Amino acid sequence: MDLRLALYELSARHGLSAEGARRLETLAGLQHTPERLAQRVARGVAVLAAALGGFGLILWLAANWDTLGRFGRFALLEGVIVAMSLGAWLRPVWRAPLSLLALLATGGLFAYFGQTYQTGADPWQLFAVWAALTLPLCLGTRSDITWTPWALVVMTALSLWVHAHTDHSWRVERTDLGVHFTAWAGALALCAALSPSLSRWTGAGVWAFRLGLTLAAITLTLTALGGLFSREASALYAVGLMMLGAAAALLTQARFFDVFALSVAALGLNVLLVFGLGDALFSGHSSDWVGALFLLGICAAGLLAGTVSLILRCHRQHTATQGASA
Repeated sequence: MDLRLALYELSARHGLSAEGARRLETLAGLQHTPERLAQRVARGVAVLAAALGGFGLILWLAANWDTLGRFGRFALLEGVIVAMSLGAWLRPVWRAPLSLLALLATGGLFAYFGQTYQTGADPWQLFAVWAALTLPLCLGTRSDITWTPWALVVMTALSLWVHAHTDHSWRVERTDLGVHFTAWAGALALCAALSPSLSRWTGAGVWAFRLGLTLAAITLTLTALGGLFSREASALYAVGLMMLGAAAALLTQARFFDVFALSVAALGLNVLLVFGLGDALFSGHSSDWVGALFLLGICAAGLLAGTVSLILRCHRQHTATQGASA
């Protein structure tokens, strides 16, 4: 619940003056320094430093490529991983940023390994190994700081896996349905693993879940649109439509409600519905393109307005439920 928005609504409901609204904000504590501000700023600076440190490590390695030698490069990357992991284990206060730096250095190590030895492995295999080996690190850290980039690594591995198993083509063919359905199942499994229902075991927070769901929705939407236009894999469109609809319906429930996640699923659903309607309107032999465009625009606007209204209603009900339980 947003306290400031609630105060604005309360001021408007009772017709408070500007002075009354300021007094209400003072009573609510909005004029005071937020609690634990210094701790949050320090944590944010530490995370930013870890991210920039990992990026700087890769750049420094590239800048000194000729002077370090093969052994020196491997020793540097592996030494950073070991040092950061030990630091995260010994110093719980620094655990999240040090674990993030270890995760980034692990990715740099696998990238350098693949470039040095040219094993012939597909890029998705390196990302998959990266995700598998850093999973214990994320479970030990129990923080969004490591789970969020880990989710990005997993989704990148899934995308590259699809690309490798569809003859490195982004076209959707009938023979590739099993590959796409498998990738969808993997994306949904990732969202379920990072969901709030399992957070007490994984420690994943809301941002890792939101990122995973956003990437999964993008994957489902784009692949379903490819199935819609390919004509040979139209089943992808129907299944994608049902999956996004089921996800949106599930996210409206009080136990799984998240306004950001619901908005992402609803946006993907709207895109599929509008493109499906457009395909139905323009695939015929009608010459009235202006009328079809007008009808499509009206339907898209009505669908968007209805979706926003539904999301706001669910948000109010969820806020009221939280207020009553508190």
